[in-house]
Formats: sequence, structure tokens, C-alpha cells
Amino acid sequence: MIKNSLHLFTDRVLESKRIGEDDVLLLQRSLLEDGLASREEADVLIALDRAVESAHPAWSAYLVGAVVEFVVWTSRPTGVVDADAARWLVASLGCGLGPTETAVRIAFEVIREADRTDEALVAFVLHAAAERRRREEANEAQDRRAA
Repeated sequence: MIKNSLHLFTDRVLESKRIGEDDVLLLQRSLLEDGLASREEADVLIALDRAVESAHPAWSAYLVGAVVEFVVWTSRPTGVVDADAARWLVASLGCGLGPTETAVRIAFEVIREADRTDEALVAFVLHAAAERRRREEANEAQDRRAA
């Protein structure tokens, strides 16, 4: 369950389709000053990342740091991303549509920070990297044909 204040924040951001620097500061200093407390709160922020049309550069850095802190150091067992946590994180980050750039960064940083990570999260990052390379190669081929 998420706090009412986070619900109100989410509604406002979804209406405006943007996250400004003041929004990031509000999350850091007031709404989530002690960090993420649940998977639901993490899910809400990850979904916001996908839903907004524009975001201040501080947003991505905040979201990556907040989710990494929650997954690796707040959740138990500390420093370990077990199979259950990996499945949840992959589902949340992928959202059935494929990950955003920020979602891939989150997964990568969780793997980098954790002492031990379930293979599902590692596979997610490897698949996202391969998919990105495939898209880049397709775009380059299309550019060559157009030239």
C-alpha cells in the first residue's frame, strides 16, 4: 500500500506528463525521504518513468538510486537479489512492453551493487542490451538505404 501523498503526487504527474526538478526534490525531501518502503512504491515510480513525456535529468538518477537502494539494501536478504525479487523487478521494469533506458540502468546498477543476483535479472539485462544493439543496427541499415 502506498501513502496518500504519493498517490496525489502520482495523479498530478500523470496529468501533466512531466517530472520537474521540484518534483524530484519533493520525493527526496518529503514524500519518500526515508527511501522506498515497498515494492508497490517502487512499481509506482517505475510506471511513472514510462508514462511521462518529459523529465528533468535528476529524475533518472533519483529513480535508479532509490530502486537500487530498496532492492539491494532495504529488502531482505540484504545484498542479495533472490529469485522472487528478480522476477518482480524484471516484471516491473519490463512492463510487458520492454524496458525504458532508465529501467535497463536500474537493472544494471542492481546487478553491479548486489553481492549476489538471480540469473533472471542478469538475463533481462543481457536481453535488453542485445535488443538495443539490434535496433541500432536496423536504424543504421535504414539510414544507409535512405542515403
